[in-house]
Amino acid sequence: MAETKKKAGLILFSTPGIGHSAPTLELAQRLINHHSHLSITILCMKVPYAPHSYAYIRSVTASQPQIHAIELPHVEPPPQELLKRSIPHYMCTLLQILKPHVKATLQNILSSSHSNPVIGLVLDVFCSPMIDVGNDLGIPTYLFMPSNVGFLSLMLSLQKRQVGDVFCDSDPEWLIPGFPDTFPSSVMPDAFFNKEGGYAAYYDLAQRFQFSKGIIVNTFSELEQYAIDALCDGQIQTPSIYAVGPLINLKGQPNPNLDQAQHDRILKWLDEQPDSSVVFLCFGSRGSFDPPQTREIAQALQRSGVRFLWRMLSPPTTTKNEERILPEGFLEWTEGRGMLCDWAPQVEVLAHKAIGGFVSHCGWNSILESLWFGVPILTWPIYAEQQLNAFRMVREFRLAVELRLDYRRGSDLVMAEEIEKGLKQLMDRDNMVHNKVKEMKEMARKAVLNGGSSFSSVGKLIDVMTMNFMGGKSINEKD
Repeated sequence: MAETKKKAGLILFSTPGIGHSAPTLELAQRLINHHSHLSITILCMKVPYAPHSYAYIRSVTASQPQIHAIELPHVEPPPQELLKRSIPHYMCTLLQILKPHVKATLQNILSSSHSNPVIGLVLDVFCSPMIDVGNDLGIPTYLFMPSNVGFLSLMLSLQKRQVGDVFCDSDPEWLIPGFPDTFPSSVMPDAFFNKEGGYAAYYDLAQRFQFSKGIIVNTFSELEQYAIDALCDGQIQTPSIYAVGPLINLKGQPNPNLDQAQHDRILKWLDEQPDSSVVFLCFGSRGSFDPPQTREIAQALQRSGVRFLWRMLSPPTTTKNEERILPEGFLEWTEGRGMLCDWAPQVEVLAHKAIGGFVSHCGWNSILESLWFGVPILTWPIYAEQQLNAFRMVREFRLAVELRLDYRRGSDLVMAEEIEKGLKQLMDRDNMVHNKVKEMKEMARKAVLNGGSSFSSVGKLIDVMTMNFMGGKSINEKD
């Protein structure tokens, strides 16, 4: 009788929030598609700032028998006041509370007679304190960076600083391995300036990176080869890097508030527009503006004359609301040339032939989706590492049109004239950004195909993970 092929178990642990849980699920799917012998368990936790993350994970794993989710026990969360001061500090505090529960959950998995031998623990970078748990239980631990190698370089550079060295806006331009040129402190993440635990949390996380067996990054080498090479030259102590992206859910992310009628109305409206004529404005799940800034955007859209689909978190539904939020008569003016919505199927929208430009907050998932579909971006970063992403897309990669690089929540108004100019540059088909984005689109798609750079990187990663499990032989080698 033929011997049953061994199964290998992997455990993934992501921080909540669609920006982290979505690429983690895509990583799990990518690993299974590459090697069907894997069985993956995803550990989930609930937090107040990302209430739908667990439901999203459950909805995806329900249709994938090789991936299942385990909800960690509920614990008393840190005070809400801590969340307001710094999300990274809040997360690190919560993880310390969860540590014994994560360890107990992993012990149960390891001791179960029905479980597969566990060959690795893959942690979101913000879960890096759990490396201690993996080491205690003898599980090789890897980190997953849902963002890019540039942000990884910035985090790793903190190893050479002191915990009290909080950054200031007046700091001189900085040069670190992974960046071809200096960059201003104004494009660094919010937490780097946070004296109430934000910077300390990033610093503590970064000190643990070197103790992982490897760092998996949601990028592809054709986009970030310079940064990858720079980290591999030994200037900063860095584990092996595996570029496995783009990790994109091409079916789109389910929304708990999905209105199917609105979904269909958006796509029907796009079907009626000329090719490459529509600007899509979307600023992420937490991206919103107050009425004065919203009115400036509306005025810019009117002046530019572009067709648009604008995802507003709270669009006006009556004339009374419109008078407070938008210029008078704006809703009537948009008839036939624009649409407002409180949610949009971003992947389906970017894939649509009518879309010619994307005004974006420059979250990394949105950037990868824009590159995948060849849609150029007008940069409007708001929070987290988005300013750094915007800076690199414009100055390093030449893959985006600059509106603002250092805008962040609470900045001065971006006036209608500036937005109008940016919209016209974005939709100018002769702008060289359009050609460069189309070229990068082809590179991104080739990277994940059999023989592509990311495909090969996934194979190398699984070989490393399974080497000990197979007694020193790669899982790719035949018996």
